[in-house]
Amino acid sequence: MNQLDMQGRHAVITGGATGLGFAIGQRMLSSGARLTIWDRDVPGMEKAAAALRSSHPGARVDCVQVDVSQHDSVVQATAQTVALAPVDALVNSAGITGPNTKLWDYPVDAWRQVMDINLNGLFYCCRELSAHMRANNNGRIVNIASVAGKDGNPNASAYSASKAAVIALTKSLGKELADTGVRVNCITPAAVHTSMFEQMTPEHIQFMLSKIPMGRFGQPEEIAAMVTWLCTDDCSFSTGAVFDLSGGRSTY
Repeated sequence: MNQLDMQGRHAVITGGATGLGFAIGQRMLSSGARLTIWDRDVPGMEKAAAALRSSHPGARVDCVQVDVSQHDSVVQATAQTVALAPVDALVNSAGITGPNTKLWDYPVDAWRQVMDINLNGLFYCCRELSAHMRANNNGRIVNIASVAGKDGNPNASAYSASKAAVIALTKSLGKELADTGVRVNCITPAAVHTSMFEQMTPEHIQFMLSKIPMGRFGQPEEIAAMVTWLCTDDCSFSTGAVFDLSGGRSTY
């Protein structure tokens, strides 16, 4: 494992109790960071924090309950978190896939839920913590988008649309903060083998695999390495950028 320097940095990871968020937390702790996990699942979050502390003795791992789809909840979580220590990095990992169905059959309530979490929730987190980082003239924001936001996966219109919006939001915010010490980037992974697969049909999973030239799914540790680097001082001249981790799938 390559050494990445997160010494003395306080990182917030949304959806940090499971999946990519948990893997990113592991890599950041290995790199010397302090973590605050944001999640709505309190028992799951506390279990994840205990596992992270056990595997990284002496590490500081805090938990703050938040429903990212609710702006008031994000405002409250921000206040609780910055009271612990200034926030140097935000990773927006919270997200859902939504159902796999044709657009004309897509449940309207499910569409709203995907947008509320994947897009609106990310906006709320970026809004509150970018203001904090701007005041300190320091920070890194990494948004987890998806190759689906570039290609538009069939039977996943809400997910694809939400992730396309995340890419555009990242570019906008990166430009707005380019004259400060805050950098904003996103990653666009192809399918990564996490618990999110439980939300998908076997047919959709096979479709995603068929699109990856490497013939395999990404591993959470591979995503965590890129995200952690994007949160270090070494990432200094990239902002509003999109980093692919697609096993060769992306063509632009």
